[in-house]
Amino acid sequence: MYEVSLWSSYFPAQADAKIWDTTVGVHLREVAVDHPDLVAMVEIDDAGQARGKWTYSNLLVISDRLARSLASRFAPGEKVVVWAPNIPEWIFMEYACGLAGLVLVTANPSFQAKELRYVLEQSGAVALFMVDEFRGNPMREIAENATASVEGIREVINLNDEAALHARGDLEGVLPAVAPDDAAQIQYTSGTTGNPKGAVSTHRGVLSALMAFACGATVTGARRATPSADGAAPVPAPSCFILIVPLFHVTGCVAVMLSCWLGGARLVMTYKWDPERALQLIEREKVTHFIGVPTQSWDLLECENFGDYDTSSLTNVGGGGAPAPPELVKRIDGSFKKGRPGIGYGMTETNAYGPQNGGDDYMRKPTSAGRTIPIVEMASMDDQGNKLGPDEVGELCFRGPNLIRGYWNKPEATAETIVNGWLRSGDIGRIDTEGFVYVQDRAKDMVLRGGENIYCAEVEAAIYEFPAVYEAAVFGLPHERLGEEVAVAIYPREGQTFDEEELRSFLGQSLASFKIPAHVHVATEPLPRNASGKILKRDLRDRLQALRA
Repeated sequence: MYEVSLWSSYFPAQADAKIWDTTVGVHLREVAVDHPDLVAMVEIDDAGQARGKWTYSNLLVISDRLARSLASRFAPGEKVVVWAPNIPEWIFMEYACGLAGLVLVTANPSFQAKELRYVLEQSGAVALFMVDEFRGNPMREIAENATASVEGIREVINLNDEAALHARGDLEGVLPAVAPDDAAQIQYTSGTTGNPKGAVSTHRGVLSALMAFACGATVTGARRATPSADGAAPVPAPSCFILIVPLFHVTGCVAVMLSCWLGGARLVMTYKWDPERALQLIEREKVTHFIGVPTQSWDLLECENFGDYDTSSLTNVGGGGAPAPPELVKRIDGSFKKGRPGIGYGMTETNAYGPQNGGDDYMRKPTSAGRTIPIVEMASMDDQGNKLGPDEVGELCFRGPNLIRGYWNKPEATAETIVNGWLRSGDIGRIDTEGFVYVQDRAKDMVLRGGENIYCAEVEAAIYEFPAVYEAAVFGLPHERLGEEVAVAIYPREGQTFDEEELRSFLGQSLASFKIPAHVHVATEPLPRNASGKILKRDLRDRLQALRA
């Protein structure tokens, strides 16, 4: 048996501690009391200028007023859908729902009517909070088509209509009592096939993840700290996060926004991803934490004017959502004055928290997702649910108070995913003797060629070492004799010529011959991704099969 279990026996004994008996809404109140005059959020408009700033006390006043408005219209435990891009009102709703005892349900702003209708119906929502338009998407029209046949929807409210949003918000009524184990939000998983599942998180689950992130940051800071000449500990610069991922996704909501505010940091909110705009904001706002998907780190480094901007404020450059190629890890470490590479391995079902790797550890083990710290346990398990030993490959499983309660109205899916308190990730991997976790592939995406297991992440890491490759996705294609063959879709670097045989010769230096792709598809545009930044391998596989046919 091998598992990672640090302090797991300690934390349950702390059930009376402040963090375990609070809620998402009260979390804001506590931070606002400690840091009332600090700037909590800066909103950046399409021109890259600051449209508005809010202190923690401002944020609390607005959220409290909105909570009273919601409490006068909806009953505790009812579900409301927020369908909007990254705007301040999205965040006001997050805290207001927590204070009013409502369950916030997130929806991708790029949804069309059919997709939105599914979330509204499946969640049993009573209201939809939205904006009229987003990047040319006529959201009002889509919402009308979606809600026309949905029973139970009582209100459709424009988040930009302050009068409608805050109606009756000045009432002096007492907000309802909210318990830590009440449902806080439902986030729909971004599965690549079928309808998504609504992952139900409690207040305790969300805040447990926040405490784990904070613990990790403390450990990382202590390891990196260099005492001054007089032996005193250095005073760190004020933390500032840039929000470059969507709030409807668990990374943007929990790992960035909520985690940022646990200790009074500042959040710079952007509407859309643009690498040069991000560099401008890093320089101007003195951003310390850049958290996104690996593609965004690539884009930052590949920006033509990267060297023209001062990025010396950055201390952490990384994120999650997909494995980062070792070559990217090396480039990050060599391209910033203080910024060190980092990666996190979490899921919607873990409230974004899981193993984390960064700095010297990441340079030493660039293909590892890192180690867990309190409060999470991890184990590699076989098909029968038995824990495996060091470096034995199996399904990676999580256990801890940060896990979701289950999937809304899907008991069979819940029972299949959460077994004896362990959450089955669906990822294949191993844990080494030092406790470092290695995610080798999705269980369903592993290529089985002639009885040989081929882990796509390993092949992708080797392909990214080839100079002409900008994006790569490895998957299996059916083969009559072998079962499957290895295929790859590649988007080349701009201005680079690409030669398939040169690639195969290059890969032959580090990979066994059966792992080298038999089929290479060179894409003329960036590879398709879902909302969380993961490449849609099934779409690519279907396209390549159609081309072969």
